[in-house]
Amino acid sequence: MSALGHFTGVGVGPGPAGLIPVAALAALKQADLIYLPRARGSEVSVARQCLAGLAIPDEKFREIEFQMDPDRSVLSSHYGELAEAVAEELSAGRHVAYLTIGDSMTYSTYGYLLAALRDKLPGLTHTTFPGVTSFAATASALSWPLGEGKERILILPCPDDMAELRTDIDSHDIVVLMKIGARLPDVLSLLNEMDIARHCAFARRIGLPGEVLCDDVSTLTADASGYLATMLIRKTAREKRHP
Repeated sequence: MSALGHFTGVGVGPGPAGLIPVAALAALKQADLIYLPRARGSEVSVARQCLAGLAIPDEKFREIEFQMDPDRSVLSSHYGELAEAVAEELSAGRHVAYLTIGDSMTYSTYGYLLAALRDKLPGLTHTTFPGVTSFAATASALSWPLGEGKERILILPCPDDMAELRTDIDSHDIVVLMKIGARLPDVLSLLNEMDIARHCAFARRIGLPGEVLCDDVSTLTADASGYLATMLIRKTAREKRHP
């Protein structure tokens, strides 16, 4: 019986090529197979785009359709099936890697797959490499400091209830808003109502076709919503700290 192969998870960043850690790239080159997700309805995998220009043979890649469903039971079933396929390769002694957008452990579906694999293969050895988060990339792209001094930061998926979001904003200095989607018009309306939109930033598809970068969302239109979008909400204007 073959010894189990090693499983590696790699966060490839928010989209632009070249943002993965050097150690993660070395691990990908050593892997026998690399599974990469593609969102249902998309012609290309953003995760694959993140590796553009890197010397990794095409035959290593196994593209899988990614099911974006908020229902946890559906996600559990989907990643259970994926885990079956990956476990079969690992049981044959192959080293397998899995790519995930952004950071491996920040609102990432990678966690579902890893948990399923550990259940199926108790002796599994694995390594997880972190990746650049969308909010870190947004802050850098817009020169927007993400927390200074003792500012309190909240990271959350966008709620459906704008009253709930208002409470979150009121109780924190900065709110990082992810998974916005079709809620963007409601969010913009709330920020304008609170008179803080000019302090807030928004980015979508950083470094990819269709990129949107905005450091004052009072000028942002609702049609900027979509996949791979992040908003940085500041309750008050940034305090000037220089002399």
